[in-house]
Amino acid sequence: MSATADHAEERTNPAVRLGFEPGQVVQEIGYDDDVELELREGIEATIGQELVDEEYDDVADVVLLWFRDEDGDLTDALVDAIGLLEDGGVVWLMTPKTGRDGYVEPSDINEAAQTAGLAQTKSVNAGKDWSGSRLGTPKAAKAKR
Repeated sequence: MSATADHAEERTNPAVRLGFEPGQVVQEIGYDDDVELELREGIEATIGQELVDEEYDDVADVVLLWFRDEDGDLTDALVDAIGLLEDGGVVWLMTPKTGRDGYVEPSDINEAAQTAGLAQTKSVNAGKDWSGSRLGTPKAAKAKR
């Protein structure tokens, strides 16, 4: 694929911009009818398979965690997500944007990530209503820089 085609795909498929790759196992947690469907469809198109749900009983390469302020304790959710990951895997934490129902303060995300032993390596616009934070173990975060 040419560099121009790569850039075109990044613009049209948000999953490519987030670093999802063919063959990855992506476990989705916190799905509800408010999630960004275009992003989900883009991830499935990129990885070449459906997202696995909370019942999946093996490790995943990536955990896609949709989290709203009213969903409980973010640190606990991140610790649970880490337990689902392959070594070197990452958590994509999706939270509602500022002003949307369920908005989570960036300072709360940072604190919860640090407490869970994760480092935030990237923040992105994940759609009309959602922001994404890429969280990895410090070892995985260093390898991706």
